Amino acid sequence: MAVLLTGKPVADALSADTRTRAEALLSKGVQPRLVLLRCGDNEADGAYIRGAVKRAALCGVAAELRTLPADVSADVVAAAIDAVNRDPAVHGCLLLRPLPPHLRGEESALCARLAPDKDVDGMTPESAAAVFTGQGRGFAPCTAQACMALLRHYGIDSCGRHAVVIGRSPVVGRPVSMLLLRENATVTLCNSRTQNLPEVCKQADIVVVAMGKMAAVGADCLREGQTVVDVGIHVNEEGKLCGDVQFAAAEPVVDAITPVPGGVGTVTTSVLVGHVVQAACKGITPSVTATP
Repeated sequence: MAVLLTGKPVADALSADTRTRAEALLSKGVQPRLVLLRCGDNEADGAYIRGAVKRAALCGVAAELRTLPADVSADVVAAAIDAVNRDPAVHGCLLLRPLPPHLRGEESALCARLAPDKDVDGMTPESAAAVFTGQGRGFAPCTAQACMALLRHYGIDSCGRHAVVIGRSPVVGRPVSMLLLRENATVTLCNSRTQNLPEVCKQADIVVVAMGKMAAVGADCLREGQTVVDVGIHVNEEGKLCGDVQFAAAEPVVDAITPVPGGVGTVTTSVLVGHVVQAACKGITPSVTATP
């Protein structure tokens, strides 16, 4: 039976540290503030928004949801981002994605419009550059950093270990690969066209699965001794949440695994709120390595 790497203890530890930092700022008259910018009323965003607002309140961070109409123009979204950039009382902004279909072609430009110092989810080119080079101002995407926070919390050392990351998205796969490299792991980044994927996965000590495909990784890809981090989140035909990994098949095989729900996703909002407080700290440069 595998050890379950549940997210709640990690989230609670991160939140306690964040609250201490927030209280220090509040004592100096600085209220850390997060703006969640949403286009339309996408039900898929609801759970994340509620979780982020709740976590912010627990940590002493003000969180404000600004909702634009579903048929909003790119110019109006740009103006809303510019307003955030100009407001010194706002320390972090999260533009909820995906944007409505008519704005998908503008998504990269709109993300790039956000001031890097207020980009608390690694959306801007400057933040991406900081993740890939280890230099400059910016934060890693929250989900990628949540994976690393889980490994650290449970004492799973990636230094000198072989990590296989399945999925190459700019939101999780690529940045978590870079963060693992910075911890001196040997990283193999796989994609949908990787040949002999089961054999590649079995060579790993740590497997991070971020394919975005429900139950795509089964026991045939895994072996005893591995740690598995499942980033996926889906709703199956029974209406239950599940991940990219076939949990029932994987759990008896590997040494440790994150559950879905209750794993990586639980930690993500704590990382987000921590980034806001870091951004609010005067004289401290936001860093992709700064979150404990």
